[in-house]
Amino acid sequence: MGWEELMDFGADIPFVRHLGFELELFTGGASAIGYTPKPEHLNSFAVTHGGAIMTLLDVTMATAARSVQKDAGVVTIEMKTSFMRPAPGDGGRLTAKGRLMHRTATMAFTEATLYDVLGQACAHSTGTFKYVKRKPAAGQADAPGGAISTD
Repeated sequence: MGWEELMDFGADIPFVRHLGFELELFTGGASAIGYTPKPEHLNSFAVTHGGAIMTLLDVTMATAARSVQKDAGVVTIEMKTSFMRPAPGDGGRLTAKGRLMHRTATMAFTEATLYDVLGQACAHSTGTFKYVKRKPAAGQADAPGGAISTD
């Protein structure tokens, strides 16, 4: 299933659309996002660029955090990534799987692993996210200052 089909996801992120991420799971503290890297997403070794991988892991962890409170947004407070093997850039499908490990009223502690088409782990991240009120949709009254705060 794609982002467009999940109206309850409630977030449109242009950079995520540009990369072509496809939401596969978004429920109960778990998430999965599929991604097929394009040639412009590769590094000079012809494997998936670390920045694209980190973005995928960040979004996967944020999605896991939001899956238990879909009306809230989250912002990344901290993220650590370990790269274990190159993620192929030859058109093979990559899948990131995330999980909410613990949450408080305002914080989410998460992890995600990126797998190649053979099911081998390529990268792993842990992340801390803060739950925030979502910015109002166009035509609705803005929050004070018009921005999401991490205070």
